[in-house]
Order: sequence, then C-alpha cells, then structure tokens
Amino acid sequence: MKGKILIIDDEVGILDTVSGILEDEGYTTLTAKDAETAIEILDKEDVDLVFLDVWLPKMSGIEAIKKIKEKDFHIPVIMISGHGNVEVAVQAVKLGAFDFLEKPLSMERIILTAERALQFKSLEKENIKLRSSILKKYELVGNSQAMKKIKSQIEMIARGDSRVLILGESGTGKELVARMIHSLSPRANAPFIEVNCAAIPQELIESELFGHEKGAFTGAIDKKIGKFELANEGTLFLDEIGDMSLLTQAKLLRVIETQKFQRVGGTRDITVNVRIISATNKDLTEEIKKGNFREDLYYRLNVVPVYISPLRERKEDIPELVNYFMDEFSREKGWRRKKISDDAMRILKNYDWPGNVRELKNAVERLMIMIPQETIEALDIENTGIIRNRLKEESYFSYTTLREARDAFERDFILKKLKENNWNMTKTAEIIGIERSNLYKKIKSLGITLPKEFSEN
Repeated sequence: MKGKILIIDDEVGILDTVSGILEDEGYTTLTAKDAETAIEILDKEDVDLVFLDVWLPKMSGIEAIKKIKEKDFHIPVIMISGHGNVEVAVQAVKLGAFDFLEKPLSMERIILTAERALQFKSLEKENIKLRSSILKKYELVGNSQAMKKIKSQIEMIARGDSRVLILGESGTGKELVARMIHSLSPRANAPFIEVNCAAIPQELIESELFGHEKGAFTGAIDKKIGKFELANEGTLFLDEIGDMSLLTQAKLLRVIETQKFQRVGGTRDITVNVRIISATNKDLTEEIKKGNFREDLYYRLNVVPVYISPLRERKEDIPELVNYFMDEFSREKGWRRKKISDDAMRILKNYDWPGNVRELKNAVERLMIMIPQETIEALDIENTGIIRNRLKEESYFSYTTLREARDAFERDFILKKLKENNWNMTKTAEIIGIERSNLYKKIKSLGITLPKEFSEN
C-alpha cells in the first residue's frame, strides 16, 4: 500500500474520478462530501494526504484546512477549486496547503502532485527523526541541581539571539551546551560551525574565520570561504576564545559590531547574520588584567554567561553518565552491554575526575573493551588503571561501617585470586586457605559474578 488519501468534495463525479485515478496508482482512498464528515474520518483513520475542495457546504475548505492542521500539522493538504482565485490560493498556502489545483483536474497533475506531497511528507518525517536523534546525541545527562539549572538556562537562551559565553573546565561539555542552544533555537535548520581557536595557528586563523581570495598570500591557490560565511543565518561557535591573538580579537570585534567583513586579500564587504557562541576554560577577567584579552570584546561576547560546573562538584550525576555511555557504546559500536557492581560504581563516584565528563567517558569505553566478564567489579577499575594517583586502600575509607569495608576488601581479594588462577575455584580455595565450599559461599554472599564458562569448575 502506497498511502491512504482522503478526498473531500461535494461533487460525486469528482470524488469518483479522483479516487479512481489514485486507486489505479496503488493508493487507498477515502471520500467525504463535506468537511464535517472528513473531520470524523480523520479522527478514526491514519491519513497520509488530503485533497480538499475550497467550496463546500456549511464549513468551507479554508475553515476545514485550519481544523485539519490543528489535528495533524504534518498532513499535506492539496486544495482544489473550480474557480481560479489568487487571493483564496494565497490564503490556503498561508494556512499550510501543499499545492492548489484548478478544475477541470488533469489526471497527470493529480498523480504528480500526490507523489510530490507524499515525498515531501516522507522527507519531513526523516528530518524530524534526524533532528530528534541529533538532540538525543547532544543531550545533557544528569539530574543534579547544577545540571537542572543549565538545562533551564539553555531553554531560555535558545529562544533569543543574544551572544553567549560558556565558561568551564576542559571536558565539562561546553561544545555540547553550544550545540543544544543552536538545536533548540530558531536557527536550528541553519549551519552550526565550530572553530577551535587554540588548534589553528595564529597566522591562519584570520583566513579560517573570514576566508581569503585567490592569490591573497603564498599558498592561496584558490578562493576560500571562511567560517563566518559558512555560518550565515546559523551559529558560529568559537571554542577556546581565550587563546585568540589580540590582532584577531580586534577584527572579530569589528565584525560583531557591523556584521560585515572582507576576505583576506579582498576589497568587497560581505554581510552576514550569525549568532556567536564562544567558550573558554580560562578566566577572561584575569586575561584582561594580563593584557591578553580585550575588555571591549569580552563585554560583547559575554552578553549571556553560562557556567558549567566540573564533575567533582556534581558527583550524583556520575551513575547516570556511566549508564548513558554504556548504552551509547552498545548502540553505536555493537558492544555487549555490561553491568557494573555497586562497589565499582562507588569508586567511580568517589573519584574527582580532573578530566571531567570527557575522562569519565573514556574510562567507560576502556572498561567495556578490556573487561571480558558481564559485570565490572571494583578490582577491574584498579587493574585497568583508569583512576589516576589513587591508592586502592583509600577506597575502603569511603565506607561507613567496618562490615562494609571488610566485605569490599574480601570481594576484591577473592576476585583478584580467582583471576590469577584462571577462575579455578579449587586451586583458589587451596591458595587462600579455605574450603572450596566456603569459597563458593563467599562468592555467593559477596555477589561476585563468575564468567559463564568458569561458573561450574
């Protein structure tokens, strides 16, 4: 079935003709002689396309399209009329009509317009799905008070068009915040262009931002479009803005004030409409005191500041982040989804993560690659070396009671010995000096998960 099409017209001949033509093309059709009946059909049926006559008894086609679009804005509506009226056609298009056909209706035009309308709907669905997946990819994970505050700020900031300065340590997710602001803004369908000011040599950054003309300097063999032009009508994200040279800062300031610039080696002014979001891990007020950053540029960029707190200040978000990254790696790389023990999670949660969310994500990826068993244990975190400058004994001091600390130590000790002896319980029991039956009881009571292939040895 190619699609379900509803035809609304008070002329029986038109209903029979249009439905016949469309059914011959493989479509399923429904018909209604008035708008009221059509609305009832739309309440019960999933319709892909509507042909709607302008002149109907009681409720007119113009009133009907308003009702249809209220029910489902994404249903394409093709208006048909026996009286050519430009004003009515314009009104219908403003209300969301896909096209406007005049009677007598041509068979070829009916088929072609239906195909085009359904193709458009399909593309629109794909676009909605794509935007939804992009938003999911760039979502902020965590329900700490700090994250709730940032999410609320992003929603408010996205509605406007003011310049934004994102502040925070490396790895906290400054680019992620910039992308979310763009994705939720009216500029979402326009480009999001990123420039890492720290990664581009200072002698090339002007060309990178503003472009250059052919022959502007040695090596400029072709004309180059700069990031400002590429971001026109969209968002330009200037990451690590604190590393930009004073000379480039002066030129950036002029562009912000005028929205005009010239390519390197050019003579023509180019006008753009760009929203600038910048980010830095530096204290720009200190950089201003040192003479490294222009104060006037700072106030131009810092219209709306957003501060992202480091992960060590919102540790309650760590379990959610760990599970999010595991799901992401499982989905994107096809890896088996692993579990993580309470003790292992406690160690991850107690660590300060100097590299912030980026370091945590890398740690989760390493654990999923290097740990063969289904459950990641506390000892695995030590063995993979993902936590820097931390003695293993320190983790036991995070427990409240002696029993909790003792159980954690026993679990780690037994796990280590089992791994050293290739999960052989008889050999492990002999080495640590207890009966095999007691070792089995310990494994069960401490919640140690054995690899399936070794669970019966």
